[in-house]
Amino acid sequence: MEYSKLGKSGLPVSRLSFGTWITFGNQIGYDTAKELMVIAYDAGVNFFDNAEVYAHGRSEEVMGRILKETGWSRDSYTVSSKVFFGAGGKLPTQRGLHRKHIREACDAALKRLQVDYLDLYFCHRPDKSTPIEETVWSMHQLIMAGKVLYWGTSEWSAQEIMEAHMVAARYNLIGPVVEQPQYNMLYRHKVEVEFAQIYKTVGLGLTIWSPLASGLLTGKYNAGISDDYRLKRDELAWLAERNLIEENLKKVAQLMEFAKEIGTDVTRLAIAWCLKNPNVSTVLLGASKPEQLKHNLTALEVVPLLTDDMMERIESILNNKPQHPPF
Repeated sequence: MEYSKLGKSGLPVSRLSFGTWITFGNQIGYDTAKELMVIAYDAGVNFFDNAEVYAHGRSEEVMGRILKETGWSRDSYTVSSKVFFGAGGKLPTQRGLHRKHIREACDAALKRLQVDYLDLYFCHRPDKSTPIEETVWSMHQLIMAGKVLYWGTSEWSAQEIMEAHMVAARYNLIGPVVEQPQYNMLYRHKVEVEFAQIYKTVGLGLTIWSPLASGLLTGKYNAGISDDYRLKRDELAWLAERNLIEENLKKVAQLMEFAKEIGTDVTRLAIAWCLKNPNVSTVLLGASKPEQLKHNLTALEVVPLLTDDMMERIESILNNKPQHPPF
């Protein structure tokens, strides 16, 4: 395993990490979940990602039980949660980024995960109905209380992230250090263009999700769509509508041939391509089967194969490089 610093922070995170969206407490049983986490940890993964909304809190409960049973030293791994959507409650105070929900959600996550503090706490989406000052103050107070070490955002715009930094600077508070956006060969603009100036100014670590475009970049959809595939799940209909188009399937077919040519497969190629971006701190892997995770954890071996010439060939296949605005 290789490690990198999370943005401008001093926190070392494994280049490949493990996330539980869709799977823990939902798609797979406890024994499989535990086996997956052990495989990841034994491979050097030190970042485990979760959220209050994943399986309405059950995902965190499963992870917490595993962390307790394994007995791993708390200083050997980082664990995250996210706040915004709530854990299933429908009342107005049970979601959002106002001070009440942030504090109560953090306490609930700590209880479910059976830890004394969260290494990373993400604001899962921007909250247009709560003043940004209140959100930044609330996250700062959690850090001061020792409940959180670092905080960040997920799927925020560059403007919203910079507004948070402006508030932090104005009131001498601790600002966000990390963003968790979607990033893969088919979805690139935010990471490659929108955030470009933030990397250079306040700094921004990235823990990117969906490196395989919810399975599309494994090539399995090119052979037909089975009912048990991830993009057939009701909660992922929005991703399916965006990704399952003929143009993308044609690109995947070409990428599969290219991967064979350089001695790998399209799954590991897609993950390695994300790792080539120097602004990506860690790539979140999701898995429902042990053999799947073991295979994907070897993607680091493919990175040296992606020379400048090889990356240009990939660009010619993708034909979707985002354009930077003129300055």
